[in-house]
Amino acid sequence: MAKSSFSKVDEYGFERGDDFNYEAYEEFMSEYLPVLARRSRKWARLMINPTSLKRGPLIKRYMRKGVPAEHRSQVWLWASGAAQLREKMGPNLYRELLDEPHDDEVVSSICVDLPRTFPDNIFFNQSDQSELRNQLFRVLCAYAHHNKRVGYCQGLNYIAGLLLLVTKSEENSFWLLKILVEQILPDYYGPTMEGVVVDIDVLGELVRLKAPAIHRQVSDLGLPWPVVTTKWFICLFAEVLPVETVLRIWDCLFYEGSKIIFRVCLTLIKNQTSTLLTCDDFGSLASAFKSLTNDSSTLHCHPFMKSIFQVPGPLSTATIIRLREKISQERHKS
Repeated sequence: MAKSSFSKVDEYGFERGDDFNYEAYEEFMSEYLPVLARRSRKWARLMINPTSLKRGPLIKRYMRKGVPAEHRSQVWLWASGAAQLREKMGPNLYRELLDEPHDDEVVSSICVDLPRTFPDNIFFNQSDQSELRNQLFRVLCAYAHHNKRVGYCQGLNYIAGLLLLVTKSEENSFWLLKILVEQILPDYYGPTMEGVVVDIDVLGELVRLKAPAIHRQVSDLGLPWPVVTTKWFICLFAEVLPVETVLRIWDCLFYEGSKIIFRVCLTLIKNQTSTLLTCDDFGSLASAFKSLTNDSSTLHCHPFMKSIFQVPGPLSTATIIRLREKISQERHKS
């Protein structure tokens, strides 16, 4: 095979493993680069006057088709409401939080997780002298001090770390983290992780409604949904799916909210229906679920993102809210 024109490190600093399929990636990029060029031109025209951005069908379509890397930080801040929140709460909040004393126990927990964050990323694995690791430490400490109810929770290191890689700004990462934790994904992070527990059950119910054969298979073989999906929810697919696919998911997540997570989960599961239904024991089913995220379709982020709005079928925010309320009530009764 001819030598690949792609390096062993991607544009965000993630090292490609020895088993990385360069041939498949070359094929994917030959199709995706023209898409990126078209999207970049369209966004460039839109961002000539970013203050004119308004929610509506056009922007929704643009978000679903992907935000170019050079505009992601600014667009995420706008789409999520983080920019408006920063203006309301004061632009100096992050720096003020850094100057305040921090809880020693929380600081210790963060320090333990820093070396575990993206160990395959050259910007994070340069020992304790890594500037990006120091930035991650500051963002997590500031947020833990700001939101003492949540404090620091495992999973936040991956989310804040990827935000830093994309935005290249501690302050922007702090505000986007705040929006994610407090508005888009309330109760996901904290001592009980109640939001994650409920949403995993919501996913199980959605699978029962939209893919009953798979739901019966999972139930009959006794595989708990949390075993295979907890990391999907806690890390928002970071360290689960290819990084460009994750960023395309986050484009939609910041604009449309948490229902995007369910669309991705359902698509991953339904796309592998035949594989899952051929499993005949707990172990083979668990392995099949683990391999869902390594399927070649997840690398092809553009068609994959198109599929998440087709494969699951209709899925409204109202449906998600109703199922959350039902499951929460059932949990509190038991």
